[in-house]
Amino acid sequence: MQFHLNGFRPGDPHVAGVSSNASTNASAPAQVDVLIVGCGPAGLTLAAQLAAFTDISTCIVEQKDGPLQLGQADGIACRTMEMFEAFNFCERVMKEACWVNEVTFWKPDERQPEKIVRHGRVQDTEDGLSEFPHVILNQARVHDFYLETMRNAPARLEPHYARAFMDLEVDDQATDYPVTVRLQRTDAEHAGRMESVRARYVVGCDGARSAVRRSICRRLVGDSANQAWGVMDVLAVTDFPDIRYKAALQSASAGNLLVIPREGGYLVRLYVEMEKLGEEERVADRGITVDKLIATAQRIFHPFKLEVKEVAWWSVYEIGQRICDKYDDVPTEASAKLPRVFIAGDACHTHSPKAGQGMNFSMQDTFNLGWKLASVLRGQCGATLLNTYSEERQVVAQELIDFDREWAKMFSGRPKQGKDGAAGGVDPKEFQRYFERHGRFTAGMGTKYRPSLICGEATHQHLAAGFEIGTRFHSAPVVRIADAKPVQLGHAGKADGRWRLYAFAGSQDHLKAEIGLRALCRFLLESPDSPVRRYTRVGDDADAVFDVRAIFQPSHHELAYESMPALLRPLKGRYGLCDYEKVFSPDLKGNLDIFELRRIDRQLGALVVVRPDQYVAHVLPLDAHRELAAFFAGFMMVQ
Repeated sequence: MQFHLNGFRPGDPHVAGVSSNASTNASAPAQVDVLIVGCGPAGLTLAAQLAAFTDISTCIVEQKDGPLQLGQADGIACRTMEMFEAFNFCERVMKEACWVNEVTFWKPDERQPEKIVRHGRVQDTEDGLSEFPHVILNQARVHDFYLETMRNAPARLEPHYARAFMDLEVDDQATDYPVTVRLQRTDAEHAGRMESVRARYVVGCDGARSAVRRSICRRLVGDSANQAWGVMDVLAVTDFPDIRYKAALQSASAGNLLVIPREGGYLVRLYVEMEKLGEEERVADRGITVDKLIATAQRIFHPFKLEVKEVAWWSVYEIGQRICDKYDDVPTEASAKLPRVFIAGDACHTHSPKAGQGMNFSMQDTFNLGWKLASVLRGQCGATLLNTYSEERQVVAQELIDFDREWAKMFSGRPKQGKDGAAGGVDPKEFQRYFERHGRFTAGMGTKYRPSLICGEATHQHLAAGFEIGTRFHSAPVVRIADAKPVQLGHAGKADGRWRLYAFAGSQDHLKAEIGLRALCRFLLESPDSPVRRYTRVGDDADAVFDVRAIFQPSHHELAYESMPALLRPLKGRYGLCDYEKVFSPDLKGNLDIFELRRIDRQLGALVVVRPDQYVAHVLPLDAHRELAAFFAGFMMVQ
């Protein structure tokens, strides 16, 4: 983490030195750039990202009276941990959370089917998939970290609680602040008072019953599995040996159950399969009680004992997969219209919690949208960029729902028993293999964006085969040459709206100035066609829009920092201080050569272009200066 650029300042470096008049009791502002409805994971991710920009006015409102105290979602995927690193609180999550390392599988004992026995054990995520683990932590704590990030950010953003969204109206003729939103205060002191907020953009992160979604005439479409499930967080005494593992239990006749160990060493979450529902029946019609959940869980655990001492939280739900066809207010037939209202998270897609993607996928929605809104509002990109939000996220959500439908079906199926198995039953071994085969989905790595305005074709993919275009940038260890510090290269990608250009040097690039990486740096610094020169405002730091990082092949002992191109030694801030953190070499001591790990062409090298949301936008040859310039010319605005 870098700080002290514009002068020494004591105290917590995460706290921006900007005063704030924000107050949750104050009236909502009359007009803002972005109004966010809902303080769930999606809304807070967007708010935390926009809070980094003092030149963007943001307001986030929530119907509840205050912050979430007890969360519902709990699983945090590896990909989400990578995103938390961009917000600088992943270490705190890792320290507090329960880590999921292995998954065990239980099935009916073939000799005594009324009992369950362990039949398999797998690693939760494959080796090398991410530098971060899959962890479990109360959703409310995730909210706490986001709220603190917002509070300490340059914009010092605080939510406005006790506001119910009533309706919105979009004035297509308005040149500024075209969306008018009506809010009703619900706190005792101001109950019933109406507030009106005019906004340039509105984002509905208000859950599966989204009022924002209804206001733009979108609806969730899908189906239900007509299967009731219960979930409860319990403190219990048990002799079940895998209570601190993630465990999938399939019983012969009592149903199925998923064990999720929780943070703190004692709490555990149980997802309990209940009865099948009728075609027109809703889960509320069954009147399922917590006592019934406990009794069902006890039968599934047999022959092991489960004595529940306390239930911290519980709920019942119905499995279903639903999705909107679009995530904004632009009619399908109105291709020329630009979006002003967006929906994200459960407001536009719902699925079962079995794959653990509800909270995770919702946060990825707004991490995708946030940098695009910032780029447009700050005049860096044209408003057509905002069309890519719905185009990208709706497609990958459909892929997740297709996976989730099959996964939930297998989880709810009766296990095959005996040598040949019961007709129509689910083979427990196949269930385990399905989990292993689709581990990338449950780790949050299933997203791959298709070629588009901001995602290039795979023409030069062979130059960096391990950085697949459209997927998240897969970090790897490197050594910073200025101080020999081992670091993760991907951790350069913070939630600050900047593009990253990772230039991997060819075999001779450290010696020759006229080719490869050094020639690229000269183009970026001097050419009038350079994206760095065209899209960075005069007076801003050289890396204000494009953060260029170089990775050479030799050991850091063989490289001289003072001989590096000026672009890699930028002078920044009001004092013109040198940034020493742009140049790296492989971690040869740890035998973790990034050129081998990510299959970079050693002879030619490669340029890997990474979006502000950490997804690979393009792979190009180092000398493809025209292609690089043309790519950014497609959506960025000359400053």
